[in-house]
Amino acid sequence: MLQRFFILCSGADATLLQTCSQGEQNKYAGIGATVFFTAVMAFLASAYALFTVFDTLYTAIFFGLIWGLLIFNLDRFIVSTIKKRNSFANELLQATPRIILAVIIAVVISKPLEMKIFEKEINQVLLEQKNELTLANKDQIAMQYTPLIEKLNQDITTLKTEVSTKEAETNVLYDTYISEAEGTAGTGLLGKGPVYGEKREKHDAALAELQQLKTANAEKIATLESQIAALNTDYNNAVNTSQPIIDGFDGLMARINALGKLPWFPSFFIFLLFLAIETSPIIAKLLAPKGEYDIKQEEEESILKTWVAQKVQQREQILATDIALNTKIYNEIEEEEAVYAHKKQKAEELLKLQADAFHALQVKRL
Repeated sequence: MLQRFFILCSGADATLLQTCSQGEQNKYAGIGATVFFTAVMAFLASAYALFTVFDTLYTAIFFGLIWGLLIFNLDRFIVSTIKKRNSFANELLQATPRIILAVIIAVVISKPLEMKIFEKEINQVLLEQKNELTLANKDQIAMQYTPLIEKLNQDITTLKTEVSTKEAETNVLYDTYISEAEGTAGTGLLGKGPVYGEKREKHDAALAELQQLKTANAEKIATLESQIAALNTDYNNAVNTSQPIIDGFDGLMARINALGKLPWFPSFFIFLLFLAIETSPIIAKLLAPKGEYDIKQEEEESILKTWVAQKVQQREQILATDIALNTKIYNEIEEEEAVYAHKKQKAEELLKLQADAFHALQVKRL
């Protein structure tokens, strides 16, 4: 049962193959098994590739099954049409289109399985790329907010500097009137005289201005700090909004690019493996020696060609003979007087009838 199924997969003539030896049947069963398992591998690889694209199991299985059947039908057709003759060059020429197609298919179906095999390494590369994208994204967004925040911070620093400067001036005035009172500076007289009173008034006026300046600048600083907080909030919101896009950087193209950053040597040998699997049905048929089945198939084709050539030749001869006979018969009829007289009589009768009909029509019109 299994052997008959694999013989069916090989595309061989089962009826003709039954007349061959058991070894010949086993050879074509092996070729059919190669065709079948190649289609199975194509189904698995394409289904996984489509699953990474659509992320839907049933869709991936459906289209993967179609792809597997396509490869199965293609391999079966090419294997069955490669005729084992005495010219390996002709056989290789027949198989060349399939070999070229096998290279393309091997590239297509090997990549998804490579991504599955090197999934951990690819995830590590993607993680590094995501981190780089996150930092770059933050830097790009910060370029929109940093200048504004820096300007506001400079304004705050300016306001604080004004307060510090005014406070330093007030402290100097305080030291001046204290020194005047102690007699260590100014007039040098101990006690609170008129000069002390003037210096004390200047200090008190400066202190009042300092308090007003602190109050006004504190309000301005609070306003500026609230603006900075709002800008920081907008910045964080922009980063949080764009981060899911970076986190979703995990599609098929991203994984293929990440796979390309890994060492090429292992991927190349996986590609060669799938290339060998894809071309195995063709290679098996090309390397198989010419056997009993091929000889019988060639004999049947030769018999069919001879029979067709005989039929064509017979029909050509029948046609030539028929043409010669018809020519001879009509030539003889042309020379017979009886046939001439009969056709002349009938023509005269026809002309009379036409003349009478024309006369009757003309009379009717008058």
